[in-house]
Amino acid sequence: MNHAKQDNRSYYDEFSKWYENERHHGYHALIDDLEFDLLAPYLKGKDVLEIGCGTGLILERAADLAKTATGIDISEGMLRYAVDRGLDGVLADVTHLPFADESFDVVYSFKVLAHVKDIDLALKEMLRVTRPGGTLVLEFYNRMSGRYLAKRIGGPQKISSQTNEGAVFTRWDSPADLTRRLPMNASIKDFAGVRVLTPFAGIHKVPVLNKLIAKGEFLARDSALKYLGGFLIMIATKDS
Repeated sequence: MNHAKQDNRSYYDEFSKWYENERHHGYHALIDDLEFDLLAPYLKGKDVLEIGCGTGLILERAADLAKTATGIDISEGMLRYAVDRGLDGVLADVTHLPFADESFDVVYSFKVLAHVKDIDLALKEMLRVTRPGGTLVLEFYNRMSGRYLAKRIGGPQKISSQTNEGAVFTRWDSPADLTRRLPMNASIKDFAGVRVLTPFAGIHKVPVLNKLIAKGEFLARDSALKYLGGFLIMIATKDS
């Protein structure tokens, strides 16, 4: 199973069993904080949709600010944890969203879209359910980053005793790729870069150094260095 491609649903069903083991501290918590801090200003009083909400770690925080907060995921295993948190979770695929046109003010996604093969259809669907003038905050894996190089050198990491990251489709994009892919009824407002300075996740276990790097990551996210972030976030608006 390690080297065979799985469908995304079964991959994340398996991943869900220990997904949160390392997500409440250190490197993974910092990534979530960087993402949510960028997202939060767009949420207050809005109807929002998270694409690939997983176990609901970010959706739960979004729900505290938004008027309504809905999450979709293709994995029943992941979604079960989100629903157990009392969140509005829907089993669905981003390429076939079960919502009416113009249902949401904000659509966002983290750590998910790099694993969607038909990304062009996904972008069209996300824009379809976004209201005119609404915001999309969408994260992709950045081909122009040190993280990309590290993954090429280090190879896929395990997500369970039987499966590694190589079992699921993964795409790496550049800012130019994303600009070219964005449908004509949307405009890019900005980019942000997450994991700009972190050479490897384990460095965030080193006392003192972890705090310095975390502070640097927040500064680098919106600086000229953002285009080197391992996770590249495109902030776009749907044209009125």
